[in-house]
Amino acid sequence: MARSSLTLSLTSPRYGAVAQVFHWLIAILVLAAFILGSGGSEQRVYSPTNSGTLNLHEALGTTVLALTTLRLLWRMWHRPPVEPPMPSWMRVAGAATHHTLYLLLFVTPLTAIAGAWLEGHDIAAFGFVALPPPVSIDRAAGAVIAELHGWLGDAIIWLAGLHALAALFHHVILRDGLLRMMLPPRLGAALPPGDRPDNG
Repeated sequence: MARSSLTLSLTSPRYGAVAQVFHWLIAILVLAAFILGSGGSEQRVYSPTNSGTLNLHEALGTTVLALTTLRLLWRMWHRPPVEPPMPSWMRVAGAATHHTLYLLLFVTPLTAIAGAWLEGHDIAAFGFVALPPPVSIDRAAGAVIAELHGWLGDAIIWLAGLHALAALFHHVILRDGLLRMMLPPRLGAALPPGDRPDNG
């Protein structure tokens, strides 16, 4: 019992600053990329009038891919805080949502890159690196993958929205302090009271 108490006392009640920066920066970049994504046919996406927006969209997408990779590497060496008690089904649902989001954060940019290359277009990586197609052009396959990219982009937004609603549910209804785990101390303290009295 004493060992268990010591372990809990040494565990931070929040994610670290680096993990929080990764989390919120990726969320902001994904939303910005979604807003800037024009979608539609190849002719519409790569029209000269959309070139500036497309370059920014690709820069955001490749940055999300890089940041997600770094975040997972960081997660391998930094243990997350212990979550508050909750029903097992809720814990499983939360883990499934997180894993699916991670998968989408990888697959969505990769489909954009593959679709562009198969259609014979460069990728504006990080806003300043032009990556030319290393594969043979196959516009039919590229169009299919580009359309899949659009569907995956929608899926990220819907799933991220569900994730945000779940966090608000934990804060407002369950009042278990889960939301504060991903907020800096000052910002967490500025939130309306949400924790149950017995949770501190």
